[in-house]
Amino acid sequence: MTIKHILDEKRVTLSLEVFPPKQQSNFDSVLKAAKELSSLKPDFMSITYGAGGSTRGNTVEVAAGIQESGTPALAHLTCVGNTRADIAAAAALMKQHGIENVLALRGDRPQGFTGEKATVDGLDHASDLVRLLKQEGFCVGGACYPEGHPESANRSEDIDMLKFKVDAGVDFLTTQMFFDNNMLYSYLYRLQSKGIHVPVLAGIMPITSSQQVERMVKLSSAYIPAKLLSICDRFEDKPDAMRQAGIAYAVDQIIDLISNGVRGIHIYTMNKPSVARDILGCVDAIVAASNCR
Repeated sequence: MTIKHILDEKRVTLSLEVFPPKQQSNFDSVLKAAKELSSLKPDFMSITYGAGGSTRGNTVEVAAGIQESGTPALAHLTCVGNTRADIAAAAALMKQHGIENVLALRGDRPQGFTGEKATVDGLDHASDLVRLLKQEGFCVGGACYPEGHPESANRSEDIDMLKFKVDAGVDFLTTQMFFDNNMLYSYLYRLQSKGIHVPVLAGIMPITSSQQVERMVKLSSAYIPAKLLSICDRFEDKPDAMRQAGIAYAVDQIIDLISNGVRGIHIYTMNKPSVARDILGCVDAIVAASNCR
């Protein structure tokens, strides 16, 4: 089933994201976690793609395992590290496994990359990949950044580039993680004013350890509200309490988002079924009530 169809059928969706193993020796444990997450019955599951395509084979394999467990899979695919022939081969492989949904990304440059260009064959932007995937018949998602893409000169330019990508054929958008809902609400207003009307799914990252905050800031430059910083400071050396407080913070975010009309919640699980289970246990009834027509 395509995600576009799911979004048309439901007022609110809940989806989960997993990442493939960096080491092949960890593949079985990641696949087990993915299938355990699938048993929670999310509307779909997203499978990431390594920097420079380092996990390209595992992405499709994990996605195929998720499809077999009965959950629609959203496989990530990047311009970086791929030629047009690579894209065609990936599309054929995904179709072979019944995968109908792809998240089109430019992708991060490989670690240690020193050249001027990390893309080839004219696949310089996610919009280029979107067009190819739409020609292949996929339902295509795109990424967006409520706090602005790190490489954009300003937020206005970032939204102009996003409009170009949406006009190329994007069916829905998923946000980078954020921890202050007001930033999303402001962002959604700016998208509407620029004529971007596709569904936007809110990316939520449960912070279950204080070390995660440092990593998230480094990876995404996300703004960390004082409330979340206080939680991390207070429970830094109390892992059980930190886990519970981090889950509670994520649940509060989700309830507020749904109450304010956000169409979809996308949880970055970090391959932790127990965390996803605890969050979904708190919001399942709210989502179900929102979907009653």
